[in-house]
Amino acid sequence: MTHDHDHHHKSPATLRTRVLESLLVEKGLVSTDTIDAVVRAYEQDIGPLNGARVVARAWTDPAYKKHLLEDGTAAIAELGYTGRGGAEMVVLENTSQVHNVVVCTLCSCYPWPVLGLPPPWYKSYEYRSRVVREPRTVLREFGLELPAKVEVRVWDSNSEVRYMVLPQRPPGTEGLDAEALAALVSRDAMIGVANVQAP
Repeated sequence: MTHDHDHHHKSPATLRTRVLESLLVEKGLVSTDTIDAVVRAYEQDIGPLNGARVVARAWTDPAYKKHLLEDGTAAIAELGYTGRGGAEMVVLENTSQVHNVVVCTLCSCYPWPVLGLPPPWYKSYEYRSRVVREPRTVLREFGLELPAKVEVRVWDSNSEVRYMVLPQRPPGTEGLDAEALAALVSRDAMIGVANVQAP
């Protein structure tokens, strides 16, 4: 699966955004490098760092983890991460028996407050259709090979409920504090297409 798949069916919002971006660049008000840097920061750093802090807190605080799994919205709000994109949050725990992966089959509903901007592949028709039908194959294409005994559950986000995966804490990280643990957690692990690796 091509993760940066740029399909031909662009939404009106996407087309308007591209036109506006082109005009700003053409008028010399902003450079393409600046736009790329801002998008990259929200995709890979600012947003996902919020979710990574949630994960690290759950890994280091059993009471918080229990609260997070029972009421994701309230537990995430405790850390100051709220907003329209994360109004109703359900957190799904990956275990040695169950692996969760998130998709939005209708469009690209996504928990922006904890994961930042959605990656292009998450919005692609290819990912949205295939991960439901053949999740193991799609996960393998992301480089994630799961043992046959692990059940794969696919969760479909919508306008009312957004999902986030609580990945398994990797072995060998027992001595790390929350800040060091958060640095290990990727956006992809919180969507469920990757596991967290020990440093």
